[in-house]
Amino acid sequence: MSETAKNPFEQMLKQAHDMAKAFNPGLENFSPKGFEALWPTMPKEVMEMMFGNAVNTDGLDAKTRLLLTLAGLTCQGAQADTAVRQTVRHAVEAGAKKQEIVETIGQMSVFAGIPAMTRALELAQEAMGEKGDDDQ
Repeated sequence: MSETAKNPFEQMLKQAHDMAKAFNPGLENFSPKGFEALWPTMPKEVMEMMFGNAVNTDGLDAKTRLLLTLAGLTCQGAQADTAVRQTVRHAVEAGAKKQEIVETIGQMSVFAGIPAMTRALELAQEAMGEKGDDDQ
């Protein structure tokens, strides 16, 4: 198969892969899960500061912002596994109960569909299972 007959997406993916290898050969084996392990959760105070409560004291708290983020990620089809898991872990750290997380994802089934909701729930269960905390 000639180079021009390839799928444009395959060509773009190969070009990005070659570029990553040229920058740093170690990037050839990059995994988002490894990146996720660098900072699995932020302290609640850091989240409050980063998500705007330090500047906008009457604004949404970190827990609410993270539940909204989780809703958005679910609506996008829950395709960003790392982002969903990290958002769930951060939401729990910010005080969200498991039931609130499940309800947030479940509500998005109306907008994103059952497959997206199911995938988000699977990822959330992975993230919440890491804590081993069934009481929330």
